[in-house]
Amino acid sequence: MVPDSSSSVLAEATDSEAKAAIVLGLLQAVHNNNAVTQRSLARELGIALGIANATLRRCVEKGLIKVRQAPARRYAYYLTPRGFTEKSRLTAQYLTYSFQFFRDARKQCEALLGECAGRGWHRIALAGGGELAEIVRLCVLDSGAELIGLVDANEAAQRFGGMPVVAVLGELAADRIDVVIITDVRTPQATFDAIRAAAPALGLVPERIVAPELLRISPTPLVVAPDDDGIPC
Repeated sequence: MVPDSSSSVLAEATDSEAKAAIVLGLLQAVHNNNAVTQRSLARELGIALGIANATLRRCVEKGLIKVRQAPARRYAYYLTPRGFTEKSRLTAQYLTYSFQFFRDARKQCEALLGECAGRGWHRIALAGGGELAEIVRLCVLDSGAELIGLVDANEAAQRFGGMPVVAVLGELAADRIDVVIITDVRTPQATFDAIRAAAPALGLVPERIVAPELLRISPTPLVVAPDDDGIPC
């Protein structure tokens, strides 16, 4: 599957990898439909219209895409032979990155689940849908732990691996949860902070809100340093 800019893999990518994923998504979209518009490209890739316009212009300048005027002041876009070659190259690059992401994420999730088991935390809730949540689910199947539910406002009212998906942590049975694992790769720090703030009211101590290292979450809230007069800068 070709990635789009809103995919969880892209959220974990470096800036250069993110740009490459946008180019790949654009080339694939043009390949699928030469009547696409810049607005539909932006919507399909989940990016700003200006970014879609700039990326398309760069692809034309590099000879990856050819533009022809169509009726009613519209344009048709076609991949050039160089564009097909670049699409193949970027697809291979994306797959390499995806496999590496999967390997690293699975290794860290297995270690995290081992730490949870060592503390007697076997009933797990996840916070954030996407590929990382799927990886944790696969690891749980091999660990003997139990998944209670998934917290994700964007996926609420759906099901995930047979378990409920809710908008907020409070909608799950708090007395059944031993630990919450953050699996949101789009806004991991914000999700961690929100879940940790809500945890005490549900009888969960903040230490039971954990995350794999790859999310690079800081457990300490940001503190604004005061100036010499004691007034926050």
